[in-house]
Amino acid sequence: MKQQRPGDDCTTASRRPRIAAVLGAAILAVGSLPAAIAAQTPPAPPEAAAPAPDKTAFSETATYTVRSGEALREFSYTWPAKVAAVPQLTTRFTAERDRLLAEQRADWDEALREFAEGDCLGCVNRSFEKSWEVVADLQRFLSLSASFYAYTGGAHGNGAFDALVWDREAQQAIDPKVMFRSPEALEAALGPAWCKALKAEKIKRFEGAYSEDGIFPCPAIADLTVLVGSASRRSFDRIGLIAAPYVAGAYAEGVYEVTLPVTPAVLAAVRPEYAAAFAPGK
Repeated sequence: MKQQRPGDDCTTASRRPRIAAVLGAAILAVGSLPAAIAAQTPPAPPEAAAPAPDKTAFSETATYTVRSGEALREFSYTWPAKVAAVPQLTTRFTAERDRLLAEQRADWDEALREFAEGDCLGCVNRSFEKSWEVVADLQRFLSLSASFYAYTGGAHGNGAFDALVWDREAQQAIDPKVMFRSPEALEAALGPAWCKALKAEKIKRFEGAYSEDGIFPCPAIADLTVLVGSASRRSFDRIGLIAAPYVAGAYAEGVYEVTLPVTPAVLAAVRPEYAAAFAPGK
């Protein structure tokens, strides 16, 4: 799978917020027209209301001049409109955003004190970005995924992923993995297909030069980000599996993503209270 923000196909890709522009009517200056023409000029139509934003976005940027140049701190946290419609999720994500921002500000201040007089600009720069996206929106459940990236100095930053399912009936957020009987049951249902797909993707990326050296064996499903998605938009019929850098391969290999259909084995691994939300996939 290619990394992108997750949609119904369980993929995770980063999307930027889009605000549609409002087209107002062109209004001529009546004072510049002859009185006879002005009298015949119809009133301008009312301006159309701006469409609601598709995301709630927060960003903060700070700069500071140090000996080696201008240090930069960037922070961004976004969630889609469907999350904004759920007060409990809005409260949850706002609290996480504020906590992460406070941690970054404190780390930035400490780095400035330690490295302001040094020549290591990379030791001071900080960056964080987290973006939530909708994977699937069913009658009872809202499935979400997030990708985030953090740079805290050094050669490069690192990315990771998150997942959450909002249960409208129970009014609570759950980890998608909790929808299954146990980690062992989920491993038995998905592990073989995941490892087969991972190996095929590695062979493709290494153009046939791939060999299993034992450094990065196929990781367990418990070590992956698990997404529940829907092609039918009626039931969860596919499972997305994401291995962040260093989980299934070296940093240079990037992210590994696989989408697998819900099979009878997967259905058997689902907890009874969530069984009605799942269906076989293709």
